[in-house]
Amino acid sequence: MEPIIVHEGNTAVLPRVNVDTDQIIPKQFLKRVERTGFGQFLFFDWRFLADGTPDPSFELNKPEAEEASVLLADHNFGCGSSREHAPWALQDYGFRVIIAPSFADIFYNNCFKNGILTIRLPEKQVYELMDNGKEEYYKLKVDLEHQTIQDSKGFEAGFEIDPYWKEMLLKGWDEISLTLQYADHIDAYEKQRGI
Repeated sequence: MEPIIVHEGNTAVLPRVNVDTDQIIPKQFLKRVERTGFGQFLFFDWRFLADGTPDPSFELNKPEAEEASVLLADHNFGCGSSREHAPWALQDYGFRVIIAPSFADIFYNNCFKNGILTIRLPEKQVYELMDNGKEEYYKLKVDLEHQTIQDSKGFEAGFEIDPYWKEMLLKGWDEISLTLQYADHIDAYEKQRGI
Protein backbone atom coordinates (compact mmCIF):
# COMPACT_ATOMS: atom_id res chain seq x y z
CA MET A 1 0.00 0.00 0.00
CA GLU A 2 1.05 3.58 -0.53
CA PRO A 3 2.00 5.35 2.72
CA ILE A 4 0.06 8.37 3.92
CA ILE A 5 2.22 10.94 5.70
CA VAL A 6 0.86 14.27 4.48
CA HIS A 7 -2.01 14.18 2.03
CA GLU A 8 -3.23 17.28 0.25
CA GLY A 9 -6.17 16.95 -2.09
CA ASN A 10 -9.41 18.25 -3.47
CA THR A 11 -12.56 17.43 -1.51
CA ALA A 12 -15.95 16.01 -2.40
CA VAL A 13 -18.85 16.80 -0.07
CA LEU A 14 -21.47 14.10 0.56
CA PRO A 15 -23.93 15.55 3.12
CA ARG A 16 -26.02 12.40 3.55
CA VAL A 17 -26.47 10.46 6.80
CA ASN A 18 -26.44 6.67 7.10
CA VAL A 19 -24.78 6.02 3.75
CA ASP A 20 -24.63 2.25 3.69
CA THR A 21 -22.21 -0.07 1.94
CA ASP A 22 -24.86 -1.09 -0.61
CA GLN A 23 -24.98 2.53 -1.79
CA ILE A 24 -21.19 2.78 -1.74
CA ILE A 25 -20.87 -0.34 -3.93
CA PRO A 26 -24.14 -2.00 -4.97
CA LYS A 27 -24.39 -5.77 -4.59
CA GLN A 28 -24.58 -6.52 -8.33
CA PHE A 29 -20.93 -5.47 -8.68
CA LEU A 30 -19.52 -7.83 -6.03
CA LYS A 31 -18.65 -10.63 -8.42
CA ARG A 32 -14.88 -10.15 -8.27
CA VAL A 33 -12.33 -10.81 -5.54
CA GLU A 34 -9.62 -8.45 -6.82
CA ARG A 35 -9.29 -5.14 -5.01
CA THR A 36 -9.24 -3.09 -8.19
CA GLY A 37 -11.82 -2.10 -10.76
CA PHE A 38 -14.59 -1.15 -8.34
CA GLY A 39 -14.20 2.64 -8.54
CA GLN A 40 -16.30 2.85 -11.69
CA PHE A 41 -19.23 1.45 -9.71
CA LEU A 42 -18.86 3.68 -6.64
CA PHE A 43 -22.25 5.16 -5.64
CA PHE A 44 -23.53 3.72 -8.92
CA ASP A 45 -27.24 4.15 -8.19
CA TRP A 46 -26.68 7.79 -7.25
CA ARG A 47 -24.03 8.71 -9.82
CA PHE A 48 -25.91 7.54 -12.90
CA LEU A 49 -29.36 8.03 -14.37
CA ALA A 50 -31.41 5.11 -15.72
CA ASP A 51 -29.96 5.64 -19.22
CA GLY A 52 -26.39 5.35 -17.86
CA THR A 53 -25.47 9.02 -18.12
CA PRO A 54 -24.02 10.81 -15.07
CA ASP A 55 -26.62 12.46 -12.85
CA PRO A 56 -25.55 16.13 -12.71
CA SER A 57 -27.30 16.61 -9.36
CA PHE A 58 -25.19 13.99 -7.56
CA GLU A 59 -22.48 15.50 -5.39
CA LEU A 60 -19.53 13.58 -6.86
CA ASN A 61 -20.54 14.54 -10.41
CA LYS A 62 -20.30 18.27 -9.73
CA PRO A 63 -17.27 20.12 -11.15
CA GLU A 64 -15.98 21.10 -7.69
CA ALA A 65 -15.62 17.39 -6.78
CA GLU A 66 -13.43 16.61 -9.78
CA GLU A 67 -10.42 14.46 -8.91
CA ALA A 68 -11.32 14.57 -5.22
CA SER A 69 -9.17 12.46 -2.92
CA VAL A 70 -10.75 13.63 0.35
CA LEU A 71 -14.39 12.76 1.06
CA LEU A 72 -16.40 14.81 3.56
CA ALA A 73 -19.26 12.62 4.77
CA ASP A 74 -22.01 12.76 7.39
CA HIS A 75 -22.98 10.58 10.37
CA ASN A 76 -22.75 6.78 10.33
CA PHE A 77 -20.92 6.58 7.01
CA GLY A 78 -20.36 2.99 5.86
CA CYS A 79 -23.21 1.38 7.80
CA GLY A 80 -24.95 -1.79 6.59
CA SER A 81 -23.19 -4.99 5.60
CA SER A 82 -19.50 -5.42 6.28
CA ARG A 83 -18.42 -5.82 2.66
CA GLU A 84 -14.76 -5.02 2.17
CA HIS A 85 -15.59 -4.02 -1.40
CA ALA A 86 -16.78 -0.63 -0.08
CA PRO A 87 -13.29 0.61 0.86
CA TRP A 88 -11.93 -1.01 -2.31
CA ALA A 89 -14.37 1.04 -4.42
CA LEU A 90 -13.62 4.27 -2.56
CA GLN A 91 -9.88 3.77 -2.90
CA ASP A 92 -10.07 2.71 -6.55
CA TYR A 93 -12.09 5.85 -7.27
CA GLY A 94 -9.27 7.92 -5.76
CA PHE A 95 -10.19 8.63 -2.15
CA ARG A 96 -7.32 8.47 0.36
CA VAL A 97 -9.01 10.26 3.29
CA ILE A 98 -12.60 10.23 4.57
CA ILE A 99 -13.73 12.69 7.25
CA ALA A 100 -17.06 12.30 9.06
CA PRO A 101 -18.60 12.75 12.52
CA SER A 102 -19.05 8.97 12.81
CA PHE A 103 -18.49 5.74 10.91
CA ALA A 104 -19.84 2.22 11.15
CA ASP A 105 -17.21 0.30 13.13
CA ILE A 106 -16.47 -2.53 10.67
CA PHE A 107 -16.27 -0.13 7.73
CA TYR A 108 -13.99 2.17 9.75
CA ASN A 109 -11.51 -0.64 10.40
CA ASN A 110 -11.77 -2.01 6.85
CA CYS A 111 -10.71 1.39 5.53
CA PHE A 112 -7.53 1.38 7.60
CA LYS A 113 -6.76 -2.18 6.48
CA ASN A 114 -6.99 -0.99 2.88
CA GLY A 115 -4.93 2.20 3.18
CA ILE A 116 -7.69 4.79 3.61
CA LEU A 117 -7.36 7.24 6.49
CA THR A 118 -10.74 7.67 8.20
CA ILE A 119 -10.98 10.64 10.55
CA ARG A 120 -13.70 11.31 13.10
CA LEU A 121 -14.24 15.00 13.80
CA PRO A 122 -16.96 16.71 15.83
CA GLU A 123 -20.10 17.41 13.80
CA LYS A 124 -19.58 21.18 13.99
CA GLN A 125 -16.13 20.91 12.41
CA VAL A 126 -17.28 18.51 9.70
CA TYR A 127 -20.15 20.84 8.79
CA GLU A 128 -17.76 23.79 8.68
CA LEU A 129 -15.56 21.87 6.23
CA MET A 130 -18.63 20.94 4.18
CA ASP A 131 -19.70 24.58 4.01
CA ASN A 132 -16.21 25.58 2.92
CA GLY A 133 -16.25 22.88 0.24
CA LYS A 134 -19.56 23.74 -1.40
CA GLU A 135 -19.57 25.27 -4.86
CA GLU A 136 -15.80 25.60 -5.30
CA TYR A 137 -12.63 23.57 -5.51
CA TYR A 138 -11.62 23.07 -1.92
CA LYS A 139 -8.35 21.53 -0.85
CA LEU A 140 -7.51 20.09 2.53
CA LYS A 141 -4.11 19.25 3.91
CA VAL A 142 -4.13 16.23 6.21
CA ASP A 143 -0.94 15.65 8.17
CA LEU A 144 -1.11 12.16 9.62
CA GLU A 145 2.22 12.39 11.40
CA HIS A 146 1.10 15.45 13.38
CA GLN A 147 -2.61 14.52 13.28
CA THR A 148 -3.81 17.85 11.91
CA ILE A 149 -6.16 19.06 9.18
CA GLN A 150 -5.79 22.50 7.57
CA ASP A 151 -7.25 24.52 4.74
CA SER A 152 -6.37 27.85 3.16
CA LYS A 153 -9.28 29.62 4.90
CA GLY A 154 -7.84 29.35 8.40
CA PHE A 155 -9.43 26.07 9.46
CA GLU A 156 -7.19 23.90 11.61
CA ALA A 157 -8.11 20.92 13.76
CA GLY A 158 -6.42 17.98 15.39
CA PHE A 159 -7.72 14.44 15.25
CA GLU A 160 -7.28 11.21 17.16
CA ILE A 161 -6.14 7.93 15.64
CA ASP A 162 -5.20 4.59 17.13
CA PRO A 163 -1.36 4.41 17.22
CA TYR A 164 -1.42 0.98 15.54
CA TRP A 165 -3.35 2.25 12.50
CA LYS A 166 -1.28 5.42 12.39
CA GLU A 167 1.95 3.42 12.11
CA MET A 168 0.44 1.09 9.50
CA LEU A 169 -0.66 4.02 7.29
CA LEU A 170 2.57 5.98 7.75
CA LYS A 171 4.56 2.94 6.62
CA GLY A 172 2.12 1.82 3.93
CA TRP A 173 1.64 -1.58 5.53
CA ASP A 174 -1.32 -3.90 5.56
CA GLU A 175 -1.45 -6.83 7.99
CA ILE A 176 0.51 -9.09 5.61
CA SER A 177 3.22 -6.43 5.27
CA LEU A 178 3.41 -6.24 9.05
CA THR A 179 3.83 -10.00 9.30
CA LEU A 180 6.60 -9.90 6.69
CA GLN A 181 8.58 -7.55 8.94
CA TYR A 182 9.17 -10.63 11.07
CA ALA A 183 10.19 -12.93 8.20
CA ASP A 184 13.67 -13.56 9.69
CA HIS A 185 12.14 -14.58 13.02
CA ILE A 186 9.62 -16.82 11.26
CA ASP A 187 12.38 -18.47 9.19
CA ALA A 188 14.51 -19.02 12.32
CA TYR A 189 11.56 -20.54 14.17
CA GLU A 190 10.79 -22.87 11.24
CA LYS A 191 14.43 -24.00 11.02
CA GLN A 192 14.53 -24.61 14.76
CA ARG A 193 11.36 -26.71 14.55
CA GLY A 194 12.50 -28.54 11.41
CA ILE A 195 9.63 -27.21 9.35
